[in-house]
Amino acid sequence: MSTQMIISVMSKDRTGIVADITGAVYELGGDLADLNQSTLGGYLTMILFATFDEDVSPDMLMQKIDTIDSPTTLDVVARTITTAPDPALSELPPKTYIMTTQGPNRKGLVYGVSSFCFEHDINILDLATTIKKGIYTMVLQLDLSRVESIVEVREALADYARDQGLQIVLQHHDLFKVTNEIPF
Repeated sequence: MSTQMIISVMSKDRTGIVADITGAVYELGGDLADLNQSTLGGYLTMILFATFDEDVSPDMLMQKIDTIDSPTTLDVVARTITTAPDPALSELPPKTYIMTTQGPNRKGLVYGVSSFCFEHDINILDLATTIKKGIYTMVLQLDLSRVESIVEVREALADYARDQGLQIVLQHHDLFKVTNEIPF
């Protein structure tokens, strides 16, 4: 039997963190199933899903990571997962949409947009934000599977955008993908 773990890492960004962490997983015989990493404001955040032989515990992984000679502090949390993840949950739902939001930076923008999604039973699958020259931009990957009427959501979103002074565009994921990818 194997042990499945979810691992979270945060550190001041530097070259080699991903190699250090995945090396520790590898040295303990771990198999990475999924990894998501991002750098925000000079800090790296990473979440990993790994499967180990049953004799590897979160404490053993943490001890292995503690031996890494790192000039930055590696804040790591590892938890055993008792229920095997459903591979189907890694696939995007058919009603996946991309919403882009832009407007002048002010407090509460992410809260407002995320509250709108909650109120309309929209699940946020992924969210990225940035600020440049006072303009705050959000890109959200949304699951609208529980939404009965996309038309009603679009109307409510248009009202919300107007009331908040935002530019908001909602596109089906497939349309967004086709119009934003460069074929090789």
